[in-house]
Amino acid sequence: MQPSAEPAHDFISFLRASPTPFHAVHSAKQRLSKAGFEEIKESEPWSSVCKPGGKYFVTRNGTTISAFALGKQWRSGGPMAMIGAHTDSPTLRVKPVSNKHAEGFIQVGVETYGGGLWHTWFDRDLSIAGRAMVKTDEGEYIHTLVRINRPILRIPTLAIHLDRQETFTFNKETQLFPIAGLVAAELNRTRDTDKPATPESSTENAFTPLKAATERHHPYIVELIADEAGVPAASVVDFEMVLYDTQEACIGGLNSELIFSARLDNLGMSYCSIQGLIGSLSSPSALENDRSIRLISLFDHEEIGSNTAQGADSNFLPAVVRRLSVIGSDSDHQTAYEQALARSFLVSADMAHSVNPNYASKYEPDHKPEMNKGPVIKINANARYATNSPGIVLIQEAARRGQVPLQLFVVRNDSSCGSTIGPMLAAALGARTLDLGNPQLSMHSIRETGGVYDVDYGTRLFESFLEHFSELESKISVD
Repeated sequence: MQPSAEPAHDFISFLRASPTPFHAVHSAKQRLSKAGFEEIKESEPWSSVCKPGGKYFVTRNGTTISAFALGKQWRSGGPMAMIGAHTDSPTLRVKPVSNKHAEGFIQVGVETYGGGLWHTWFDRDLSIAGRAMVKTDEGEYIHTLVRINRPILRIPTLAIHLDRQETFTFNKETQLFPIAGLVAAELNRTRDTDKPATPESSTENAFTPLKAATERHHPYIVELIADEAGVPAASVVDFEMVLYDTQEACIGGLNSELIFSARLDNLGMSYCSIQGLIGSLSSPSALENDRSIRLISLFDHEEIGSNTAQGADSNFLPAVVRRLSVIGSDSDHQTAYEQALARSFLVSADMAHSVNPNYASKYEPDHKPEMNKGPVIKINANARYATNSPGIVLIQEAARRGQVPLQLFVVRNDSSCGSTIGPMLAAALGARTLDLGNPQLSMHSIRETGGVYDVDYGTRLFESFLEHFSELESKISVD
């Protein structure tokens, strides 16, 4: 079956709509809701809501989401086909106090998030996006997604005439701050930013433990955030904003075979997970004879170690699995959780490395993945990846049924090896796990490169895995 370019064009739309994990989860929710999934809450009981044949999703912090469909033949302690990915990417985050001035310039204080190739952030047209916590007229606090859709920031390099260094080096604390404009221009602005949100704010709530957002940050930036949130600037109590490149994702290459974009790692595999789950349910009878649960979980904070409430090293996925494992039981099945995990399988889906023609010697000679030749199974003898032979057998059979080519990858013995959420989830759950991802270039750059046809391959692989796991899991015997 020849791969299609159509999924890549839809993926471009997903990328453009998702400059932050908040937006990525929002985009996922929209797609899942359109496909008939029902939103449920962690804070509410599931036993009376989740039923065999149903489709649901749950979020945490607005940056992590799990979606699942229960086969109509599901019984307590049954198998689960799971895919895990992550929604975050290396970026620069606005500091809690970001109001800076230097040499007549307005600057914004930022801190690095994750292990980015920070030199690629220089001389780019940047803006901000994230969530704002705003106070309503009724005194409630709600979170609102914000995205400034125009370039407002730039991190300037130093002209070569002033420093002829052969290797571009810089100090991340003193030379990575973006400029936002000129002090003189800001002084000429006449907009009033000090108007209180409510008449009583200046009397009843005169004491404020922290300075107002308009004092900690440049007032005009707070105004822009407030405008996007649809509230007065004084109603913006706090926010979590990150920088993003305003240059949109696009199709490139002589034959339109490449994708140029930010955040391919790991929105690429997040997208394939979402669409693979939705695609596996496209038939009205998809769940009719299925005795498994088809589940995806997209986590935040992978780039900083996952050890947070919404990271893969949290209780989020174990809690979801535990609550689902007892559905369909006539009584409180004490070992349903352990039984379900022993029969389940997790695909840890994180983008992989394509061979770079300019640095071919950095790759193990017999393991050089290529773009548009299918997902890459990652293997590491020191368990930096969770892949083993039974997992390869299972995913290879799913790929055969979906007519998806696969590739293999190991790092050189004299090279360091990255890791994924795979090993930590395998250890936490005890479920069989395999690491794979679509190949890309320039991982952690502000502008990465991927293959158009790998989007279709990745989606079809996950669709096949979720669709056929109920049948396949009993055929691969180890213990």
